[in-house]
Amino acid sequence: MPNFLTPETEAADAGPESVPPITIDRSSPVPLYFQIAEQLRSALEAGDLTPGSRLATEIAFASQLGVSRPTMRKAMEQLVGKGLVVRQRGVGTRVVSRKVMRHLELTSLYDDLTSSGQRPATEVLSNEVQPASAEVAQALGLPEGAPVLALVRIRSMMDQPIAQLTNYLPASRLTLTTADLRDHGLYQLLRRAGITLHSATQVIGARTATAAEARLLGERKGAALLTMQRTAYDDRRVAVEYGSHVYCAARYSFEMTLLA
Repeated sequence: MPNFLTPETEAADAGPESVPPITIDRSSPVPLYFQIAEQLRSALEAGDLTPGSRLATEIAFASQLGVSRPTMRKAMEQLVGKGLVVRQRGVGTRVVSRKVMRHLELTSLYDDLTSSGQRPATEVLSNEVQPASAEVAQALGLPEGAPVLALVRIRSMMDQPIAQLTNYLPASRLTLTTADLRDHGLYQLLRRAGITLHSATQVIGARTATAAEARLLGERKGAALLTMQRTAYDDRRVAVEYGSHVYCAARYSFEMTLLA
């Protein structure tokens, strides 16, 4: 059975991991790269390789399977495109976590990742007070130009960006430090400030990534993104937060339950 983890990864783990043998049918009209990619995809989706495991190089793969390096490269590109593995300069190719599935509840992405046993990481790109635009003012029930706390963050899991989060809060309600935002979820911080979240309205959509978004999220320009605009209200029905978020569609989805 071929072993597809690097020696370094095996040394760090309790024992070597492997995926089921890959069978190549050279008489089939199905391209070799596609046969390899589909069998690796099945093994990855079945959880036969641990998230975070570093895979062998394309050269090692090609040698074990008896195919050319361009064939193996094309197979790996299929897996990268499906969000099953990620390539990082100086690190290699790693297995990513299963796609994050978020229930449509009044929780933050940080809450959802933490409750599922993940370790979210946050990069704070902006934390400043600025005048509310017409859109933000309308969402928060404020006069246009009123001071709002504007936050822009990148949320990651296993060193892989999942979402760009842009949030606006009335500046009079609370002050947040960059350290707070790195170490805690926004809704955690709201609750800590004595704000009781009661309800929210949100709109979910989809579009393609701009060049700037693609760069921040480690995607290609034009990659599929999920979008969400949410206004959250406290127990007095006063708007306390307006968020405009984009998520990598290959690594993230929303789940809802419909009752008859």
